[in-house]
Amino acid sequence: MSFNLENKRPTVIAGPCSAENRDQVLETARELKKNPNVKYFRAGLWKPRTRPNSFEGVGENGMIWLKEVASEVGLPVMTEVANAEHAELALKAGIDAVWIGARTTVSPFSVQNIADALKGTSVPVMVKNPMHADLGLWLGAIERFSASTKGEVAALHRGFSNYTQQKYRNAPMWELPIGLKAELPDTILFCDPSHICGNTDLLQSVSQKAMDLGMDGLMIETHSNPSNALSDASQQITPDDLVSLINALEIRSSHHKDSVPDRDLSSLRIKMDSIDEQLMELLSGRMEISKLMGEFKKQEGLTVLNLERWKEIVMSRMNWSKELGLSEEFILRVLEQVHKESIRVQTNIMNHGSNSHKD
Repeated sequence: MSFNLENKRPTVIAGPCSAENRDQVLETARELKKNPNVKYFRAGLWKPRTRPNSFEGVGENGMIWLKEVASEVGLPVMTEVANAEHAELALKAGIDAVWIGARTTVSPFSVQNIADALKGTSVPVMVKNPMHADLGLWLGAIERFSASTKGEVAALHRGFSNYTQQKYRNAPMWELPIGLKAELPDTILFCDPSHICGNTDLLQSVSQKAMDLGMDGLMIETHSNPSNALSDASQQITPDDLVSLINALEIRSSHHKDSVPDRDLSSLRIKMDSIDEQLMELLSGRMEISKLMGEFKKQEGLTVLNLERWKEIVMSRMNWSKELGLSEEFILRVLEQVHKESIRVQTNIMNHGSNSHKD
């Protein structure tokens, strides 16, 4: 069994975030079966939540529902395994494929334990990137499974945790999956727009971006009734909406006819775009802090401009720029523009109130 079935793009893996009950699983699967792009049905059985006392999955009890999907609906099934016990239960139940979650990929110990449990089998494994932006951990996890199993090992890009992130649930950081492909060019690469977006508004654009980068497929959380989902309701779509999303994608050839230098330049431009996107998020966060400072200064009767603080900022940032090999002249110009905007934001608050920056 292959993740890149028939070598057509995009191969789609779809299904609910969590298997909740038999009716929900089978109803969703039957609708997805009508979509020729859907090649795998996915559903989480064990849901490692950030905090306790929330729905953490039905566990082993859901295996029988997945097997019904495979036998009655005719879709291969896959689920997440977070430890060796999960992997052994999936093997015993005859689950067609498994994926490794972002929380698991961060731990080489956990990855190796699961790889040992799957040792010698032909079960395909899909490895999500770790939660934080560490390409080495992602590569290492893929290499551990490749060395242990006989099945296909694919990568799944689901974005990265970033405390400055506002637009996405998880920052895409497209340069990371590009870096992975540069290191392991033969590895099949999927994208999980659902976890990158955290909502349905951006699913189309992120899915298109993944296709533009030549990724092989998409894993999209799909639920027969998303509004009543027990986990991640805001990022799941209906099977009908999935059809619309796939039909709207523009699929370009991943086989470039241009020269090697042009391909390299394209990759560098994508990396630059990703960095610029992060810069915009950071600048937005800095201005939010400026607004809070403006409110405080207004309440305390302080002036907007503090020359001693400005000198301190310039000196410290100049030292940082030297360590990073950046031009002092360039950094000074950037600082002056950022400081100018910060002064404008705070002045508006001082003179007109906290909502004046929205004009």
